[in-house]
Amino acid sequence: MKNRIFGLENEYGLIFSPTGKVYLPIEKILSYIFEGLIPNSWPSNAFLCNGARFYQDTGCHPEYATPECDNIFDLVVHDKAGERILEACLPTAEARLKEEGLSGTIFIFKNNTDSMGNTYGCHENYLIRRDIDFWKVAEQLIPFFVTRLVYTGAGKVLKVSGKCHYFISQRAQHIHEKTSSSTTSSRSIINTRDEPHADAELYRRLHIIVGDSNMSEYTTYLKVGTTALVLSMIEAGFNVNGLVLEDPVKAMREISRDLTLKKRVRLENGKEMSAIAIQREYLAKAKEYLAAEEEDEAFYDIVEQWEYVLDELEENPLRLYGEIDWITKREMLTSYMQKKGCDLDDPRIAMMDLQYHDIRQDRGLYYMLCKHDLIQKIATEEDIQNAIQNPPATTRAKIRGDFIRFAKSKNRSYTVDWTYLKLNGYWEETILCMDPFASSNPRLKTLIAAASPHK
Repeated sequence: MKNRIFGLENEYGLIFSPTGKVYLPIEKILSYIFEGLIPNSWPSNAFLCNGARFYQDTGCHPEYATPECDNIFDLVVHDKAGERILEACLPTAEARLKEEGLSGTIFIFKNNTDSMGNTYGCHENYLIRRDIDFWKVAEQLIPFFVTRLVYTGAGKVLKVSGKCHYFISQRAQHIHEKTSSSTTSSRSIINTRDEPHADAELYRRLHIIVGDSNMSEYTTYLKVGTTALVLSMIEAGFNVNGLVLEDPVKAMREISRDLTLKKRVRLENGKEMSAIAIQREYLAKAKEYLAAEEEDEAFYDIVEQWEYVLDELEENPLRLYGEIDWITKREMLTSYMQKKGCDLDDPRIAMMDLQYHDIRQDRGLYYMLCKHDLIQKIATEEDIQNAIQNPPATTRAKIRGDFIRFAKSKNRSYTVDWTYLKLNGYWEETILCMDPFASSNPRLKTLIAAASPHK
């Protein structure tokens, strides 16, 4: 994967279930969670020692943005580290409840919808060159994003016209436009906000807000990996022609509702194709690209996994149990309904639908499957624990992590953003970090050396 920076932002659902009659505002609960991670820092957001950002997003959702990663494995690991970091905040938050004379349970869910019909997102970020025609790239990517949900969806039980149905994607029903600069009022497949967090003359950030939050590491790996591969092939001039959709938003909703995966959506040229058939067109072009370009082994593995998943989706989707989120969850629900003699309208099914996304490893249904070795993993727990403490070693996140550790060790007030580091107060120092590929900074090295005691 040449010259690419990746990032994921996950907004988490937050619920407080009181034991007694006293209910605290969710803002107060979120403040307790922040206290568990960043003592005395509420209500500000904060960057962590692993280079990630943790903050409150619109609607009182805790949000974790991974540090900059330059390979898919690191991104998968740091995304999962975000779950562990939030999970570790729960004991402190519940202890604070007891100090207030209250009791109850705090739930954090890595999902995209709540019981009131609100949605919150999983945003993907891909660094692209400024000299690439953004709109041509977007046009090529839209059919890919619309149809990739057959393997990236997280699954959702949703009531429509008074009856519950199982949908492949949680976000599909909340997307209204092809492109837009907004992430809330007019959610789109591709967000056009031009905020590179890097040298704006060289780079632009492709901000994708259409995807579901995934519990499965394998699904995340495939979601980001296939997107990165398709983006690279388009940048290299390997275009996929004749796949422009007549109505991308409508097509996405139709695909999400079709559990047979055979629904054909209409193209602008009048032709109709299934989501899997459209994905195979992108796969074929990706193979052409890899045959002509010198790429690393990561993309070859992505192609292999991509083809395997499309084959299984076409032949027997149930074989992807434990790998693809929407299939895994659906089979859990189906098994339970058969055992209990209930249907999708049963309140217990709605609860299981939500519990699949509970990030507590001793409570969430996804993690129950993990304990029984039924889930395909990408990372080891050792990898994840390392990512909780340490940033990727090959990107700008390393500089940020080193700076935060240094400032904390000296008990210095500091301000950090994606592109700069600042020591506040006396002996003030500001360091610009505009290159996301740089993992070291001479000014930071000098700063740390100057503050170190002489031997």
